[in-house]
Amino acid sequence: MDVDEPERDQRWNRQQRSETETERLDRNWASLLQEMRVAQTGVQLLTGFLLTLPFQQRFDRLDDRMQAAYLVTVGCAIASTLCLVAPVSMHRVLFRQRRIKSLVSASHRLTILGLGLLGAALIGVTLVTFEMVSGVVIACIAGGCAFVAVTGLWVILPLVSRRLGADE
Repeated sequence: MDVDEPERDQRWNRQQRSETETERLDRNWASLLQEMRVAQTGVQLLTGFLLTLPFQQRFDRLDDRMQAAYLVTVGCAIASTLCLVAPVSMHRVLFRQRRIKSLVSASHRLTILGLGLLGAALIGVTLVTFEMVSGVVIACIAGGCAFVAVTGLWVILPLVSRRLGADE
């Protein structure tokens, strides 16, 4: 994105949507909230599930390497939850402070970080689950597939779409 990209985006919104900067920020905030609702539900369910695993009978079958992978996975899930819920707390603290621009900007960054951590947690839970059921070789294959899927769908596809839409 070049330096004048934000101004070009604002100009397009004024011309095509007849939208003020405040209206654009409100729309961006509403859009971000909708996206976060989907991600928050998923990451909270995943985190809850992961937190129950040590109390299951077969958990002690995990070797030290897989227990470490499990702990990293739980850490990523918890950090993802924190990042994806933080914008709600920020909104409460900044409510009626006319700080929508900083709220949208910070929430955007936290959501991207939270999604990255969620992707890492999904890869980790795939690795640990497949190792528990099928062994280390299958776990590595499944973990690699999860990595490719997360990277492809969450990073490469959006970047390619962004690049292809750059000429609009």
